[in-house]
Amino acid sequence: MEFKQFGNKYIIRLDKAEEVVTTLKKFCQEQNITLGWLKGIGAVNKVKIGLFETAIKQYHMVELEGDYEITGLLGNISTMNGEVYLHIHINISDKTYKTYGGHLNEAFISATGEFLIEAIEGSVGRAFDDEIGLNLYKFD
Repeated sequence: MEFKQFGNKYIIRLDKAEEVVTTLKKFCQEQNITLGWLKGIGAVNKVKIGLFETAIKQYHMVELEGDYEITGLLGNISTMNGEVYLHIHINISDKTYKTYGGHLNEAFISATGEFLIEAIEGSVGRAFDDEIGLNLYKFD
């Protein structure tokens, strides 16, 4: 991974075999980013994505392997229990141009990944909501 900072914005390159979620979370921890937005594009070869089924309050996950383009990645940065919390969604496309999308749990870079993080001064926490079944923004 390499990056360059421009004010409150960070341009980040992830390299082959780096895992997107853990690498970006570690980056935010090291740079003391506790609130912000992230977006990205790139190529991955192993991805775990999920969909939250609201009626039963459970995630369904699928693991995909092969060559995929990240056609869009968007997420936010907050904190939960004093730690950086990333909430990321992804869209990917395979060699037949079929697309998949959902909540990103894990993705491994196959060629390169290009990301932008925009840090926002301050912090917003999260807390688990029993009624919804998800970790929601908590404004104190």
